Amino acid sequence: MRWFTRILKVLAGIFLSVVFFLLLLYRSDISADEINEKYATPQSHFIDVDGVQVHVRFLGEGDPIFLLHGSFSSLHTWDAWQQELSPYFLTISLDFPGHGLTGPDELKRYSIEDYSHLVQQLAEKLGLEKYHLAGNSMGGGVALQIASERPDRVLSLGLIDASGAPPVTVRTLDSTQSSQRGGGAWIFSLLENPVFSKIFLKCTPKFLFAMNMKEVYGDEQKVNTETVDRYFELMLRDGNRQATLDRLRQGKRKPVDFHRITMPTLVMWGAKDSWIPLSQGKRLQEAIPGSNLVVFEEAGHVPMEEIPTETVSEYLRFLGVEVRKNYLQPPKQLVYADGMAPLSFDFYSTGYADFFDLESVGSQKTKY
Repeated sequence: MRWFTRILKVLAGIFLSVVFFLLLLYRSDISADEINEKYATPQSHFIDVDGVQVHVRFLGEGDPIFLLHGSFSSLHTWDAWQQELSPYFLTISLDFPGHGLTGPDELKRYSIEDYSHLVQQLAEKLGLEKYHLAGNSMGGGVALQIASERPDRVLSLGLIDASGAPPVTVRTLDSTQSSQRGGGAWIFSLLENPVFSKIFLKCTPKFLFAMNMKEVYGDEQKVNTETVDRYFELMLRDGNRQATLDRLRQGKRKPVDFHRITMPTLVMWGAKDSWIPLSQGKRLQEAIPGSNLVVFEEAGHVPMEEIPTETVSEYLRFLGVEVRKNYLQPPKQLVYADGMAPLSFDFYSTGYADFFDLESVGSQKTKY
């Protein structure tokens, strides 16, 4: 019986070690008030869209651009882009339900279609008849859906390491990576595991977020503590962890009708993207007539966050804004695209608006 006693002691020791480890990883939810206090800005607004208080950030003035973030992310991923685009455009970034400061949706509307309808409802509420779209990863999939459903409202389409590429007809190494949710990222499979998903709701290890960030950046040396903390803490926002699990259980998305996407389209991709490989960016370029593909050799899955200066310069050039080599000279307005009228801009002499008045959004009259 001694061997039986020893086995019981070993099993008890393992069990206690696991319990102790999980206790170390235990993280309670962060209240909405506390997280808003830390991460909301003077440009932040909470707008009721079909019963959801959506966190929206406005910056700039001119033709509107919606900036749509990816899975596990938030509108903060566009911080640098909003600063650079705001002298020429009205930039509108938002936290999708289940992300960032928006928090969960009681009705669990977390699919690509749900998010695309939310953006369109927000645009209608703001009185914006036409707008540009730029999206990364999941947000790129949302932008594709909107452009397919309402091409009459989308002025241009910017896809940055976007999900939603048409499926391959012949099985290849890259085809084993799903374009539905985020390519070959291990974190998706981990959270879909029924055991780990239950643990994730209370025991969320911060080191997994650090590992995840190093995976999505092409140069892991650019991952800093502040960025990891933000991703981690926003996930701990009350209700976001459960919303993440609910979102990953959503069914297959509605197929995109690429023949309806006729607006000018720029596809940008990080060559070192291990979540959604460059091959999917090439398929998007082939599927969208007249689109252009720009590849950033040293960037990963979130190039607009990892190398904002290089990526926003390409995007501005695509939108018809000359990127100044001599910063002592004022920028010039160029023709937006062949066969289209120039964009109308309201230039700020001081750079960008420090605070955006929502009342002026509803009365905004853009010229196209």
